[in-house]
Amino acid sequence: MKKHRLTTTRIIMLGFLIGALAGMICLLLPCSVRAGQTVDCFDALFVSMSSICVTGLSTVNIGQTFSVFGQVVLLLLIQFGGLGIVTFTTIVLCIFRRRITLSDRMLIQSAYNLDTLSGLVRLTMKILKVTLCLEGIGAVGYGLVFIPRFGAKGIWYSIFHAVSAFCNAGIDLLGENSFCGYADNVIVNFTTIFLIIVSGLGFPVYWEIIRTASDRIHKKDHRSEKKMNLHTRLVILTTAALILAGTALTLLFEYDNPDTLGGMSLPRKLMASLFQSVTLRTAGFATISQECFRPASCMAYLILMFIGGSPAGTAGGIKTVTVVLLFASMFANIRGKRDVIIMHRKVSDDTIRRCVAIAVFSLSTLFVLTMALLAVERSNFLDTIYEMTSAIATVGLSRGLTGTLDPAGKLIVTLTMYLGRIGPISLALAFNSRRPLENVTYSESKVIIG
Repeated sequence: MKKHRLTTTRIIMLGFLIGALAGMICLLLPCSVRAGQTVDCFDALFVSMSSICVTGLSTVNIGQTFSVFGQVVLLLLIQFGGLGIVTFTTIVLCIFRRRITLSDRMLIQSAYNLDTLSGLVRLTMKILKVTLCLEGIGAVGYGLVFIPRFGAKGIWYSIFHAVSAFCNAGIDLLGENSFCGYADNVIVNFTTIFLIIVSGLGFPVYWEIIRTASDRIHKKDHRSEKKMNLHTRLVILTTAALILAGTALTLLFEYDNPDTLGGMSLPRKLMASLFQSVTLRTAGFATISQECFRPASCMAYLILMFIGGSPAGTAGGIKTVTVVLLFASMFANIRGKRDVIIMHRKVSDDTIRRCVAIAVFSLSTLFVLTMALLAVERSNFLDTIYEMTSAIATVGLSRGLTGTLDPAGKLIVTLTMYLGRIGPISLALAFNSRRPLENVTYSESKVIIG
């Protein structure tokens, strides 16, 4: 009998799906819900999927609906989703001192797109340590504000929001208005901004920055230092450019809007604009109600949400590097160049084709599911496309549509969050991974384009 082995993409797909269903069952338990509150299976599935997919959209008020037990379930789902099924499983095996097999190591290699099998378990444990360290720093920052205000409960609030922010989940316990009540609080704003940015860079970027810094400290001859690799440089430059662009566009379009920045002082306008730009990187927290933004701002936000964060991190979207490579490929074609060159390095054709596949698949999925939601809900177009882009990019920002969804609408958005987290390209590859490489060569034929 032929033994069928699950591929990495199928394991990831099944892991998130099983995790979401397990979370739904836990959230339906009486001990998960506060007295006087009820949650049906659609809401439980929606919130569970939103948590494990680190999206942040919710059909219920998290803090008022779920008990401490229910909130712990959500926190575990967020942490599970942020680390990813492969990393999380490896960490559990290490904690219980189980043997890490060759197939496990190949899973880690595939999940992080690495070139070697050496040191993978050690890398995974480093990811856990860095995650806990940064979440701890975030909890201390939040604690400076939440503990004086909420007392002992503020400790739990600090831990929950630190994990939620680092994992780019955007789920909070503060009510329907997210962080709007803390729009002028410097500590809350910059603690959140710090956690979102560092988690959105991706774990490989951490190691490269640490390695480069170590080289500078220990080597006297800086000319012998190895420069940061292309991936790290692209991530840092693109992240900085997108954050600055989002901040500038928010200031430009909302400067005199009385419902958003209009009544703020200049320093507060800068902080609120920076927070909005950063949270669009798939975090989902908000210090300004999203319904109040002008259409021009929302158009810019749709683009920023769709791009998302960087590879091998906790953020969603099609990723910063994908967008850079697509534009580099476009300019190379315009200039009549055969190869795509970035920073004096050639990018492989296979990588470019994968970028195209990711972008086209993501756009197609967004288009089809948005059309389905419009047909079911008959809702405002801007609110719907904002909601769906937020869902597929696992952002969690909403213009108020989430709470009005009927069961069919909830299922459509739930599916969108799931596809957005596992990656449309992973879904496509999952059903084609066993096919042998095609060695047949076909004759060329010209077609007219443009």
